[in-house]
Amino acid sequence: MTTNSLSPVNASQRSRKTAYAVVLVAIGVALAPYTAFPIGIAKVNPTQHLINVMAAVLLGPWWAVLTAMVIGILRNAMGLGTLLAFPGGMIGACLAGIAYRLMRRTWAAAAGEVIGTGLIAPVVSALFVAPVLMGKAIPLLALVPSFVCSTVIGALLGVLALRLLKRTGSIDF
Repeated sequence: MTTNSLSPVNASQRSRKTAYAVVLVAIGVALAPYTAFPIGIAKVNPTQHLINVMAAVLLGPWWAVLTAMVIGILRNAMGLGTLLAFPGGMIGACLAGIAYRLMRRTWAAAAGEVIGTGLIAPVVSALFVAPVLMGKAIPLLALVPSFVCSTVIGALLGVLALRLLKRTGSIDF
């Protein structure tokens, strides 16, 4: 017997993922005004990285990217973020999801988040987003410390949150 995309199991799984994504977006947006702060030339938000790690583990890479994108859109619409939130959030979420899918370890998701946001996203931000979309020249090395600091804090909080949720029996992954 084969399952198709309209089977009740898949519909239930999609509904659960949608619900998790909505809750994670709500948390990311609600906490943004309280957890964003400047480091160097960038305004960082460790909550985004916490959410990315949680979404990567609970939802997978593509849902994690979608969650990061929606948070970025809402934060920008509210004046709480910049266009740098998009490569910072989405690249990290994608790599966190892929790393977790490959290794099935929360620390792997955290490492993917740190590599994606801390090392790859500053390059994309400095070479493409800032000059092309923001009309600014931002030195690459000026972004790396800000992005790394933010993502390490958030990724560690994400691992801690997942472990606490698992220990209480609230989620199983």
